[in-house]
Amino acid sequence: MTSRDTPQARAVRLGPRSIAALTLVSAVGVAALVWPFFAPPESAVVAHSQDAPWLFACLLVLLVAVVAATISESGLGPKAVAMLGVLAAAGAALRPIGAGTAGLEPMFFLMILSGRVLGPGFGFVLGSLSMFASALLTGGVGPWMPFQMLAMGWITMGAGLLPGQDRLRGRAERLLLCAYGIPAAFAYGTVTNLAGWTFMSSAASNISFGGDLPALTNLARFVAYVLATSLGWDLGRAVTTVVLTLTLGPVILRALRRATRRAAFESPVTFDAPSG
Repeated sequence: MTSRDTPQARAVRLGPRSIAALTLVSAVGVAALVWPFFAPPESAVVAHSQDAPWLFACLLVLLVAVVAATISESGLGPKAVAMLGVLAAAGAALRPIGAGTAGLEPMFFLMILSGRVLGPGFGFVLGSLSMFASALLTGGVGPWMPFQMLAMGWITMGAGLLPGQDRLRGRAERLLLCAYGIPAAFAYGTVTNLAGWTFMSSAASNISFGGDLPALTNLARFVAYVLATSLGWDLGRAVTTVVLTLTLGPVILRALRRATRRAAFESPVTFDAPSG
C-alpha cells in the first residue's frame, strides 16, 4: 500500500462529547454575532448594545475553553499537544508579519493547510489557540478576541472537513484549498466585523448599528460598513492565501503529512521498563 493509499491519521478523533461541545459553542457564537438583526428594539440586549459584546465575549471564552478541554479528553495525546504547540507558535509568529499591510496574513494559509492535514477537531483547537497566542503577542486583547478565536477555529475546522482527505493530492488538492480559502477569507472578515460593528455609536455614522431600526435597515448598514472598512483587507487575505497555497502549499502539505506519519498519533505512547 502506497502513502497515497494509506488513510490519513488524525491527531484528534471527534467523539460525541466533542461534537456536542463544538455545536454548543458554535450556536452561541452565531447568536452572539447575529443578534443585532433579530433582537427587538425594546429588548434588554439592544438597550445595552454597548455592553452586549463584552458579555458575549466572556461567555465565548468560557465555551471555547470547555471545547478545548472536551477535545483534549477525547484523545489529544502528548504527541498531538507537541504538534499543536509548534503550529500555534508558528501561526502566532506569522500574524504580525502582515499586520497593518492590506490584509497580507500568511497565518491564514498555514491554518487552512494545517486543518486540512490534521483534521477538524485539531483544527478548531489550533485556530482558536493561535489567535489567542497572537493576541497576547501583539497586544490585541479585547472583546473582539474571543470572536477572532471562534472565527479562526471555524475556518481551520472547515478545512479539515473538506472532501478527499485520503485520495486528493497534488494540484487538485491545492485548487480545492484555494477554492475554500477565498470565501473563508471573506467569511472571517465578516465575522470579525460583526463582532465590532455594534461598538460604533449610532450617532457617529449612518453605517453604524441602530437599535431602533428595522432589521433590513441594519443589514444594509452592515453591508455598507463592510464595504467601507474591510473589503480591501478581506481581498488581500484571499489573494495572499491563494498565492501562498499555490507556491508553498506542496512543501507545507508534505511536511505536515510527513510529521503526522512519524508522530503516529493513533498509536499509544509506550515506555520501556528500565533495564537491570
